[in-house]
Amino acid sequence: MTKEQRLQKRYSAEKRFKWYGIISICMALLFVALLVTKVLSEGTSAFVKSTIEIKLNFDQTALNLPEKPTTEDLNAIDFYSFAIDQILKTYPTSNRDEEKELIKLFTTDFEFEVKDFFLANTNLLNQTVSFKITASSDLDQLHKGNYAKNISEDRRKISNYQLKIYDHFIQNNKITKVFNVYFFTNGDSRNPEIAGIGGAMLGSFFSILVCLIISFPIALLAAVYLEEFAPKNKFTDFIEININNLAAVPSIVFGLLGLGILLNVFELPRSTSLVGGITLALMTLPRIIIPCRASLKAVPPSIREAALAVGASKVQSVIHHVVPLAMPGTLSGTIIGLAQALGETAPLLLIGMVAFVVQVPANPLDPSASLPIQVYLWSESAERGFVEKTSATIMILLGFLIIMNSIAVYARQKFEKKWI
Repeated sequence: MTKEQRLQKRYSAEKRFKWYGIISICMALLFVALLVTKVLSEGTSAFVKSTIEIKLNFDQTALNLPEKPTTEDLNAIDFYSFAIDQILKTYPTSNRDEEKELIKLFTTDFEFEVKDFFLANTNLLNQTVSFKITASSDLDQLHKGNYAKNISEDRRKISNYQLKIYDHFIQNNKITKVFNVYFFTNGDSRNPEIAGIGGAMLGSFFSILVCLIISFPIALLAAVYLEEFAPKNKFTDFIEININNLAAVPSIVFGLLGLGILLNVFELPRSTSLVGGITLALMTLPRIIIPCRASLKAVPPSIREAALAVGASKVQSVIHHVVPLAMPGTLSGTIIGLAQALGETAPLLLIGMVAFVVQVPANPLDPSASLPIQVYLWSESAERGFVEKTSATIMILLGFLIIMNSIAVYARQKFEKKWI
């Protein structure tokens, strides 16, 4: 083989390798685009909800209120019976079964929606106002077009009689779509139309906060000691090997650790963000120590030598000069570690955060779920309304992860020192 032939073969190999890389990147982007398209197509509709407009006549006599009602009198109103009476006026019915069919088109929480609205606007007493009540999940899915009207009755949850009521509402412009505040403020629920990620969002926030408070200072101090002060011997080599091994341990193992130690030995409260945060901190520690050590190692030795030359001690040179210069890489590694912890599910399953929690947690000691756990719970539900909420929760989770990774990249590029 001549020199020109060998050179041509080398160029051909380089060109093939280049195209292999381009094809691989295009395939990866294709799969990412398919995933994002699937999630967006199913989850976008969860950010709006269908409402039915009704007339509420807050007649003082009908509410059984005295002439000058007190706060106790207002809270004692039978809003359930009042709301039922107002709902039945929206469409003429002839028997009890038809009344039940009509009532099923409204959310099961209609009583509380009317109650909250009236108690917030007591000046509407003896007045008639228009009010939008959240529609049931079945009607909501029909109005959003997530299933067709013309399929047979046995294949949909909306009966033919309810379809007549729906058409009547449409003709009279009684059904509208509004922003779904419940999705961001409510906790979990068996009814899709009122289920939300408020509890899961706060649970994730508290867990990540606890994780950050525990993992960051310990990881920073451990990295500084191992990189700057620890003697190079078999013991420190053993620690370094185990730190690298712990970074590759499956996350469910840390869940077993949290279950066995935090819950069974220390008897910390189950299903709380506190236990979840501590478990995630144990998992995140080695994943922060490694980039932190790499950042410390990247600081030129001349910085240390210059500090020592002007009379600084070893501790002063590290704290005042080396650590601040290594902080951009340390922070970016910490943020990426926290982003990974935010998406973890397996360790939280084992410590009980998979429990059905309706109330929104007020502090890390309250029972809560997390965004990945909420996705897991809703993905097992058969109702069509939970399908869109699952996809919407994935969108929120992906949004948080993208933001956290973007902050990490920005912090690194903004504050990183370029050494010549």
